[in-house]
Amino acid sequence: MTTTHSHHDNVEKQFGSQASAYLSSAVHASGRDLVRLGERLAAFPDAHVLDLGCGAGHASFTAAQHVGQVTAYDLSSQMLDVVAEAAKAKGLNNVTTRQGYAESLPFENASFEVVISRYSAHHWHDVGQALREVKRVLKPGGIFIIMDVMSPGHPVRNIWLQTVEALRDTSHVQNYSSGEWLTFITEAGLISRSLITDRLPLEFTSWIARMRTPGALTQAIRLYQESASADVKAYFELHGDGSFTSDTIMAEAHKAR
Repeated sequence: MTTTHSHHDNVEKQFGSQASAYLSSAVHASGRDLVRLGERLAAFPDAHVLDLGCGAGHASFTAAQHVGQVTAYDLSSQMLDVVAEAAKAKGLNNVTTRQGYAESLPFENASFEVVISRYSAHHWHDVGQALREVKRVLKPGGIFIIMDVMSPGHPVRNIWLQTVEALRDTSHVQNYSSGEWLTFITEAGLISRSLITDRLPLEFTSWIARMRTPGALTQAIRLYQESASADVKAYFELHGDGSFTSDTIMAEAHKAR
């Protein structure tokens, strides 16, 4: 568990001081995935929803407008403070916060009708274990919705994405391909239901500022971007200022009744 704890400590350290930046981030506060999430959750007006790795709470706030109760769950206590304050300011009285790891959920079996997670899973130390925990805390027939940046799968494009992500953020573990997500879901004993992919433009200056990436690492990213092949530059729509576009995934699975 030493590796796990040291990684978790790193995640908490990285994100605690950036909590307010994530609350105001346009990338996190809006998006077609949040619109789709709201539309999907409208079918569960009485549900108790767990937002796993809630960050600054944007998925929680979307969910809270459609369901009965939301538990916003994250490793960073400072993120959770931001969520609680923002929920209060928005008049969302059905949002509560809880701190902990994705791989060890402090909830009873069959506690939630819905579990959601957005832009968090690429930080998890053990995705398989986290999804087994998701299955455990879901009620029979309950649904799980994962939203994250997605690996293109293609080896050259994948290593490029993982490298810029890891240089930007030392707590980054991995972005997974659609095939890997389907495997994780199946191996956890959940049943895949739907999968949507999309594209997410990332403006370089704000992308770096959110993580407070040190200057030397920012420069390393720019040098690495400049050395990219024509295929990689085209695929990620790489601009001269360092801005680029990533793939995203929104997948839904359910627990058998």
